[in-house]
Amino acid sequence: MSSTSRRPDRKSQLAGLAAELFRARGYHGVGINDIAAAAGITGPALYRHFADKQAILAYVLLGGVREMEDATAAALSSLRRPDGAQVERLLRGIAEASVERRDVAALWRWEGRHLSPEDQREIARRSTALLSTWAKELMNLRADLGPADAELLCWAAMSVFGSVSVHRTSVARKRFAELLAELARRVLHVRLPDAVPEPALAPAGVGVPSRREQILSAAAELFHRKGFHAVSMEDIGAAAGIAGPSVYRHFSSKAALLGAIARRAGDRLLLDAERVRLSSADETEALRGLIESYVRVLTGSAELAVSFSADAVNYAEDEGPELLRIQRDYVAQWVSLLGAAQPALNPREAKITVHAALTVANDLSRTRRVNSRPGLAAELRVLMAAVLDLD
Repeated sequence: MSSTSRRPDRKSQLAGLAAELFRARGYHGVGINDIAAAAGITGPALYRHFADKQAILAYVLLGGVREMEDATAAALSSLRRPDGAQVERLLRGIAEASVERRDVAALWRWEGRHLSPEDQREIARRSTALLSTWAKELMNLRADLGPADAELLCWAAMSVFGSVSVHRTSVARKRFAELLAELARRVLHVRLPDAVPEPALAPAGVGVPSRREQILSAAAELFHRKGFHAVSMEDIGAAAGIAGPSVYRHFSSKAALLGAIARRAGDRLLLDAERVRLSSADETEALRGLIESYVRVLTGSAELAVSFSADAVNYAEDEGPELLRIQRDYVAQWVSLLGAAQPALNPREAKITVHAALTVANDLSRTRRVNSRPGLAAELRVLMAAVLDLD
């Protein structure tokens, strides 16, 4: 966005204030009166601009899609035939927009489920059209790619740009955009492995899981598919084969269930990270081991996806800080290893890079258009390694 752009109109200003509140407190934690108070107006005055809170969220997110569409059109209209320079302009334009409006990316990632079905379909339609445009340009440059593989790589590039929403680390704006464009460029150059079936999982063992384990597994799957607020204790009980009230014998609340899921996923990752550290000869080998571990946990159950989702704002008050510390400790191990393996990266740049790699895996594993690919786990490992520049 140019510095000479006109000052945002009142509607855009109100939407911007709402976006900040949504990101800080979560969609369900913000009311119309909260937004009005932040703007210094009354609730009825706010209704003159928006029908309801949902309409505000839609206005913000559709505006973000429109900015990406504009950046894409500007980059692709400059040349008749696609070439590397044209793609560079596209990557840089999207990177700059992502840095400038990282709040919009955060809202789409965490709060998009609260849009009306119509608005969800509209954003999905336009996002898919954008990805199709990118994939077409990529195939023009890479004759070795088919449509499905080109689309996968473009989704991965989109995840790199969207990764700015999952953390608050920053560097100088120009350098931030340059780094994001470079990370996206790496995934677009990836040579995907052949689709080889993954080795069979270990046997499930003998006997029946404890009732607590059954409840945790059922809750993780439901939270992953529907979101925390759309799931009741009765739903969880039914999925576990018991009456809803019986769930309370094991967990005091839904928030306690969510915390238990997150703690178990975090403990698994931290224990495996320690195993990798002790068994690796150098930092690059350790990073590859962490990638292997992360993809295995991510694709093995819904626990990790739930733990790093928007539902984290619903942790019990006494558990939230500890669970956040576990996540930060885990990411810090990746950052420390990457910094040692690539001294040219300063700590902030290393952290941005690590978050981009993790986000690529998180996003692709839950994106319906690509997560049924037979060799997805191997592809996630290759893509994460490319973002970290391990090759």
